[in-house]
Amino acid sequence: MHNLLERINDAFEGLSKRQKLIAEFIINHYDKAAYMTASRLGETVGVSESTVVRFAVEVGYEGYPELQKAMQEMIRDKLTSVQRIDVAHDRIDSQDILTSVLNQDIKLIKKTIEENNSEAFERSVDYLLNAHKIYIFAVKSSFALARFLGYYLELIFGNVKIIETTSKSEMYEQLFRTSENDVMIGLSFPRYSSSTLEAMQFASQQGAKVIAITDSTTAPVTKIADCVLVAKSDMASVVDSLVAPLSLINALIVATVSRKRDEVTQTFRQLENIWDRYNIYLKNGEHNSDEEK
Repeated sequence: MHNLLERINDAFEGLSKRQKLIAEFIINHYDKAAYMTASRLGETVGVSESTVVRFAVEVGYEGYPELQKAMQEMIRDKLTSVQRIDVAHDRIDSQDILTSVLNQDIKLIKKTIEENNSEAFERSVDYLLNAHKIYIFAVKSSFALARFLGYYLELIFGNVKIIETTSKSEMYEQLFRTSENDVMIGLSFPRYSSSTLEAMQFASQQGAKVIAITDSTTAPVTKIADCVLVAKSDMASVVDSLVAPLSLINALIVATVSRKRDEVTQTFRQLENIWDRYNIYLKNGEHNSDEEK
């Protein structure tokens, strides 16, 4: 909240009495204010919606959406699980949670499209195609993304290592062989993990190319990444919404397959033979015959 608080403090003396009420509420309850509409914030403080909009301009933003975005970007990684539940209660329609959550995910994908950097995306694909070995690191809920990405990249390249540990000593032991011929992919979303940042820093110091998949260009891991791929995330109560990051990962996988089409086709032809030989998947009609028995 440092930059926002500075703006508020600098402008405070020149604010009207009603605008000062807004300023004080944001300073003391920023975790709630960040996800309130201008109308809701005004109602909570006891001022009009137009006063809230004028306040945003007065402290240096083009309008309330920019002020709200600044608050959200600067506090999301600081919210505790309890605060997340309280915030979600105010944001999500409890009468239709399914529609509310799905619409929120749709908005996140649209924002990801708007903020997409095609140059960074193509450079990331180049790094993967030329890597001697690919390391992937993530923790907590982001680890599900790492497993998904690692599963497909291993099928495509055969040179992937997912770092599966919460122990710092084991983390460095699994990374100490990284070199300038390798690539490290770090997935980091609020609440940002210090372990992910340290793993990426170590890989970078070893000379490896570092790709960050994160939610914002201001996220901590972006400072050490050679490529930053932004996929917007948000919170739905205590649950992290990772739909947009998963969609970006899908695009990354598809792009590598497209660039290695002949090799990947041969790989999957061999895999299909193995899957068929050892009956890995049910064949058409098998589940029906089982039911008849």
